[in-house]
Amino acid sequence: MTEHFPAILVMTPILGSVLILLIRNDRANWLLAVLSSFSVVFCSIALYMKISVNGPISYAMGGWEPPVGIEYRIDELNALFIVMISLASFAIILYARNSLNNEIRKNKISIFYSMYLLCLAGLIGILSTGDAFNAFVFLEISSLATYIIISIGQDKRALVAAYQYLIMGTIGATLYVIGVGLIFVITGSLNLVDIADRIKDIELMRPLYASLAFITVGIALKIALFPLHAWLPNAYAYSPSVGTAFLSSTATKVAIYLLMKYLYLVFGYSIIYSNPLFMIVIISLSLAAMFGASIIAIFQSNIKKLFAYSSVAQIGYITLGLGIANYNGLIGSTVHIINHSIIKAAIFLAIGCVIYKTKETSIKKLAGLGKKMPIIAVCLTIASISLIGVPGTVGFISKWYLVLGAIEQGWWLVVVSLAISSLLALIYVGRVIELIWFHEPEKDMIIVKDKLPKEMLIITIILTGATIYFGVDIRLTADLARVAVENVLFAGEVL
Repeated sequence: MTEHFPAILVMTPILGSVLILLIRNDRANWLLAVLSSFSVVFCSIALYMKISVNGPISYAMGGWEPPVGIEYRIDELNALFIVMISLASFAIILYARNSLNNEIRKNKISIFYSMYLLCLAGLIGILSTGDAFNAFVFLEISSLATYIIISIGQDKRALVAAYQYLIMGTIGATLYVIGVGLIFVITGSLNLVDIADRIKDIELMRPLYASLAFITVGIALKIALFPLHAWLPNAYAYSPSVGTAFLSSTATKVAIYLLMKYLYLVFGYSIIYSNPLFMIVIISLSLAAMFGASIIAIFQSNIKKLFAYSSVAQIGYITLGLGIANYNGLIGSTVHIINHSIIKAAIFLAIGCVIYKTKETSIKKLAGLGKKMPIIAVCLTIASISLIGVPGTVGFISKWYLVLGAIEQGWWLVVVSLAISSLLALIYVGRVIELIWFHEPEKDMIIVKDKLPKEMLIITIILTGATIYFGVDIRLTADLARVAVENVLFAGEVL
C-alpha cells in the first residue's frame, strides 16, 4: 500500500472534493474534509519517513515508465514541504467550521470545502510531479479552486479580487507554458530529471535562457514576487479568514518550491548563476519586496491587508536566499518557507477569531482588543513579533541563516538591508500591538458573539505556540531543511 502513497496523496482530496459536492450537508462535508486532510497528513508523514531511510521515490503513473510517462518523484525536499502543507491544511480545516458559518452564506459552505480539498490536491500534485506539463495542470487546478475560494467572501470586492487574480494567474500560467514549450523543443522531453540530463549537452544557450525567463516570470506571478504582487493583497483581504490562512500558508510556498526546483534541479546551478545578471535581478527584486511591501504595510487601515503586504515582503526574504545561492542562503530560504507558513497561519487564524467576535477588520476599531479578547490578542502579538525576527521565534531562525549566507558572500549591504527591513516590520507590527494593548477600546466596538468556539481558540493557540517552540527547537525545521539542501539542491556544486 505504501508504494502507492504518492498517488494516494493527490487522489484522496480530489475524491473528497467530489463527494462533498454530492452530499451537500455542511456538518458531514466538514467531517469529510477533516478525514481527507487527516489521511493526507498520515500518508505524507509515512512517505517522508520512508524516504529518509530509503532515499527518493520514483512513481510511474499508469505503469508508463519515465521519461515517456508521467513520473511522481519524491525526495527529502518536496516530501518536507508535502508534510508542511498537509499539516497546515489539517489544522486550518479543524478550525474552519464555525468561522465559515459566520463569514459566508450557508449555500456556499459546501462549495468552499470542495474547493479547499481540490486546491490541496493541486498543491500536493505540484510538489510531487516530475513532469513539466503535469506541473502546469496541477498549477491550474489549484489556481481555479483558489479563484472560487477568494470569490466566496461576503464583501463584493472579493469578486474583483478573484477576477484580478484570474487575469494575472492566467498570464503567469501562459508564460510558464511557453517556457515549457521551449524546453520541449530544445530537449524533446517533459520529464524534469530527463530535461536536466539533456540540458548539459546543449550548446545553444539563448533558447535555454529564453525558456528560463518565461518560466521564472510565470512562476513569479504565482508567488507574488514584487512587483508582480498586485493580486495578493486584495485576495487575502477579502477572502474568508479560513481561505486567507490556507492560501498564505500553502499556495505561494508551493509556487516558490516550483521555482526552486527549476533553478537548481532542472537548469542547474552552473547555468543559472554563470550569468551574473540573473543573480542581480533576483536579489534586486527581493530587496524591493522587503522594503516596498513593508513601507506600504505601514499605511494600511485593514489588518488583513496589512499582513497581506507583509507576506509580499516575506516572499522577498525567501527569494533573497535563492539569490544568495550558497549553503546558508538556501537553508534560510527553505526554512523560511516552513516558518512563514506557521507564522501566517497563526496570524490569520487569530484575525479570524477577531472577525468572528467583532466583525471588524479595521485596525483603528481593534483598539483595546487586549482587554476584550486577551488570549487572542496575545496570540496575535506573539505571531506578529515573529515576523520581525525576534530571538526565540521562528522568524529569527530564518533571518539568521540569510544573514550568515550574505556574510559568507561578503555582501554587507544585503546584511544591512535585512536589518533595516526588520525595523520596517517592527513599525507596522508595533503599530498593531500598540493599538491592541495601549489604547482604550473604541466606544462603537461591539462584541457580536459571546463565546469563541473551542476549536478556533485551540488551533490558534497551538499554531502560536509553534512560532515559539520551533524558534527554540529547530530539529523539525532548520535541521530537516539542512538535510534537504544537502541531499537535493545540487549539493556538489553549491555547498
